[in-house]
Amino acid sequence: MGTPSSLCTSQALMSRPSRAAIFCTSGSVSFTGFSLKTQAFFRKKQTLRFVKASVAVEQQAQEAKLALIRIGTRGSPLALAQAHETRDKLMASHAELAEDGAIQIVIIKTTGDKILSQPLADIGGKGLFTKEIDEALINGDIDIAVHSMKDVPTYLPEMTILPCNLPREDVRDAFISMSATSLADLPAGSIVGTASLRRKSQILHRFPSLSVEENFRGNVQTRLRKLNEGVVKATLLALAGLKRLNMTENVTSILPIDDMLPAVAQGAIGIACRDSDDKMANYLASLNHEETRLAIACERAFLETLDGSCRTPIAGYARRDENGDCIFKGLVASPDGTRVLKTSRKGPYAFDDMIAMGKDAGKELLSQAGPGFFDR
Repeated sequence: MGTPSSLCTSQALMSRPSRAAIFCTSGSVSFTGFSLKTQAFFRKKQTLRFVKASVAVEQQAQEAKLALIRIGTRGSPLALAQAHETRDKLMASHAELAEDGAIQIVIIKTTGDKILSQPLADIGGKGLFTKEIDEALINGDIDIAVHSMKDVPTYLPEMTILPCNLPREDVRDAFISMSATSLADLPAGSIVGTASLRRKSQILHRFPSLSVEENFRGNVQTRLRKLNEGVVKATLLALAGLKRLNMTENVTSILPIDDMLPAVAQGAIGIACRDSDDKMANYLASLNHEETRLAIACERAFLETLDGSCRTPIAGYARRDENGDCIFKGLVASPDGTRVLKTSRKGPYAFDDMIAMGKDAGKELLSQAGPGFFDR
């Protein structure tokens, strides 16, 4: 990540010096190719200039007091794009939030961001990309938290609620390669890079002659750079993220849902607040997209029922069909792709019915999988 501009101040200046965060008050972000372009967040090789540390501390404290909403987010380009989408929707919906300095963006580094040398399954479990942000929310350092919903554990921390999902983006995965047009076009032995066991298992199930590098981690720009350098022959990325970063020119082809079932909640943004903060809850209610919220609830009910470990490939997708009903598809697999179990459900597009569908689908696959399948 580049060095913050004069509109961003390290949280080391704040009262909690051990918490790594950056506060930003304004600006816009766009992303093209492998480069991050921004007018108010990053300046290459630029350093912060303070006349006196005490002046900077006082100024930061004043800014924090003036802000009506502090948005907590990870610092990746995609996370920032999602935080800015949230900020822009809040500003458009509420006149008082359109004032200068009314909304701050607070960047918080998570465990998942800090440890990049190991596969996600090895460093463990749920909440790798949300834990520190949740703590900041509970402690009152931020007012709302913006998450990629597929990173959010099925159990929310105490004292928090997640009442809002923004309209869902395209849930499909994108195939990206410098030398092939699709997974089927890759020669035997080709290495595909991904940090997702869900993608790995489905790739190997359909194309057992391919190899998968499962510690292919980093933000979108980092993964595309590694691909360009020839570290792997191809990679898969969520199309939603590429769209939000304005980077779809990198897409070679798009995988159909039937070939690559997406992660639970893929393409969805979730916004959390404290359960006692009625003001924030009302702000978030004005942004909520109910069709998305119901689909995510169905998928997360499926995931919660399975309760698989971080080493279990799980996929699930709920959508509204042309008749207004809910269609749900779910999948669990062995990491090597030799065993893939699938199921589907159809029912009314209503909260209770969709929760029931997700749970029932999960119970079916648990029964099919048998003892020990999820204990790997």
